[in-house]
Amino acid sequence: MRQQLLAGICLIVGISSFAQTIRETDFIEGVKRNHPLLSIGKIQPQVGQAILLKAKGNFDPKFFGNLNQKYFDGKQYYSNSDFGIKYPTYLGLTLKTGMESNRGSYLDPQAKTPAGGLFYGGISANLGQGLLIDARRAELRNATLQVKSSQEEQRLQINQLLYQAGYAYWDWFLAKHSVTILTEAYDVAVQRFVAVKTTANLGDRAFIDTVEAGLQVQNRLSLLRDAEANLQERTNVLKTYLWDDNLVVGSLSLEASPEPSANITPSNSLIAWNDTLVINHPYLKINAFKLDMLNVDRKLKSDRLKPFVELNYNLLNEPVNYNPFSDLDINDYKWGVSIAMPLFLRKERGDLALAGLKIQETEAGILNLQAQLSMKIKNAIIDLNNSVVQWQIYQQTMDDSKQLLEAEKNMFENGESSLFLINMRELSYIQSQLKLLEWKAKNQQFRYAFGFATATLF
Repeated sequence: MRQQLLAGICLIVGISSFAQTIRETDFIEGVKRNHPLLSIGKIQPQVGQAILLKAKGNFDPKFFGNLNQKYFDGKQYYSNSDFGIKYPTYLGLTLKTGMESNRGSYLDPQAKTPAGGLFYGGISANLGQGLLIDARRAELRNATLQVKSSQEEQRLQINQLLYQAGYAYWDWFLAKHSVTILTEAYDVAVQRFVAVKTTANLGDRAFIDTVEAGLQVQNRLSLLRDAEANLQERTNVLKTYLWDDNLVVGSLSLEASPEPSANITPSNSLIAWNDTLVINHPYLKINAFKLDMLNVDRKLKSDRLKPFVELNYNLLNEPVNYNPFSDLDINDYKWGVSIAMPLFLRKERGDLALAGLKIQETEAGILNLQAQLSMKIKNAIIDLNNSVVQWQIYQQTMDDSKQLLEAEKNMFENGESSLFLINMRELSYIQSQLKLLEWKAKNQQFRYAFGFATATLF
């Protein structure tokens, strides 16, 4: 009967095969291919391009036209028309060309034009405020920076999604293989209980031993039920990352299996800190772009301390046979200049001061952000390196626990041990299996945590 009892005191070390095995690489590729959040991530660069297109629209040529007529008491008092095109340029100059035609009985003499109309073409330029930068050029520069910033924001969104998906996979990996280990441990406890009960009924063992064996069954059943509930929860979480090509959330059977635990190896050897891990981080780049945009705004505010001086110059000519360039004479022109400037500049000086304060605030925030990112990356390195060491420790612990269990079984066979000691050795072996499995999962999760901290998961 002792041989029958020993036959039940063993743990199945290998992982059972399931109908469906989901590899980590295939799972992550599926997330990259079909997850709807990736579609949202792709919107960010499109938003940036739309903002840039809008800013470029400030420099689109514009057609304009005005027609004013007055009739009273059977007379045409006047008919004034002015049609043309304006073209604002990236240099801050505005080109303008058009045709003016005015007539009528009571027309203002200075508005009189030849019978065929009066062609004009010229330029307007800001010689003070707006010479080097204006609102249109500032918006265009900021829009260009926004395009670059939106690309970094997309990187962050995809990086976060892959981090969450990878973390969920290894939570599921841990839950699934934990259920396998505890199921096997429970089966062994049931076999032992049956063997002990049989020997007790035959009078070869005290009935009190059945209580000890029964307690092991109850304890392991409780652990198994908790593990199964956790597996169901982890499976539900993993399902949220499984999408098909039609953007329909996928299904995942409880019989599906992750990669075998025995096939998993430490993801990284010990790694060291270097400054490049944080210098190119998207968060820093986004804030650098924000700082650049604030500097553009400060230049615009500083430019408004200058007086507003606008110069307008237009060549004039009477078209012949609808040709506006015939008989062109440079002595026929009109020009003008407009000047304006606040006397105290309090609004302008206040805006400039606020712009400078925002820059100081952003610069301080970037320094703090850099320190925070460095801290998170360094902690991720510590966790990842520690998981490699812990993996090695618990691999040895499991091997030693298995060796002690085998030795205890031999002693029990020779009558030098007890069922209680067998249970203790077996419990130690089960715990070491679970702990090794936990550190395998943690090592992979810390790999994702490191990639998340450095924004290098894709």
